[in-house]
Amino acid sequence: HVSIGGLGDSFYEYLLKAWLMSDKTDEDAKKMYYDAVQAIETHLIRKSSGGLTYIAEWKGGLLEHKMGHLTCFAGGMFALGADGAPGDKTGHHIELGAEIARTCHESYDRTRMKLGPEAFRFDGGVEAIATRQNEKYYILRPEVIETYMYMWRLTHDPKYREWGWEAVEALEKHCRVDGGYSGIRDVYINHENHDDVQQSFFLSETLKYLYLLFSEDDLLPFEHWVFNTEAHPLPILHKDDENKEENQK
Repeated sequence: HVSIGGLGDSFYEYLLKAWLMSDKTDEDAKKMYYDAVQAIETHLIRKSSGGLTYIAEWKGGLLEHKMGHLTCFAGGMFALGADGAPGDKTGHHIELGAEIARTCHESYDRTRMKLGPEAFRFDGGVEAIATRQNEKYYILRPEVIETYMYMWRLTHDPKYREWGWEAVEALEKHCRVDGGYSGIRDVYINHENHDDVQQSFFLSETLKYLYLLFSEDDLLPFEHWVFNTEAHPLPILHKDDENKEENQK
């Protein structure tokens, strides 16, 4: 079972971020990341008949045309890794990030609550819609917001802030309860069926990425900080800083 969502997402993300944290000196991580992206494009990325780019999963030798909410982080990853892409592919990686962001936005927009399901499919005549009951829930996940934030910072296309604000309004309307915020059991029905759980990643990731989406670029700027897979900011180890430390010794 090969997935860029659950069970595999952080591995690919950390190949890129190990390279970025090293101030782009870790050539092994760089090569592994771009080789992985090439393999993802070859084996997993497909385009629907309606023109939506998605990342499928590989199961038992067959391609399953399903994309998980967790996989939506990859739009931001592709865009973040665009600067440095081999073979003049920087623009291609940015475009790939933008296409994944659009697909994930569609997964939100095609629900009644404007909040994305846990997984959505591209088969049986449907596109970017959850078809199984056990995939129709939303548990305050951050991955789509995360990609909006990266795409905004890297392109400044206003649609990413517009899409982010749509999510804010949906969260306030459907998820806010007396004690905080709750997940939703089915995002396709008219009435809220809360699961009465506020996941810890809602505070550490979803709200943080929303805050950064509407902040200035000099707040935790990308040239100095890398966010790990749980949105904790880690400093980039600049070569100049290392030289200063050596001189001080």
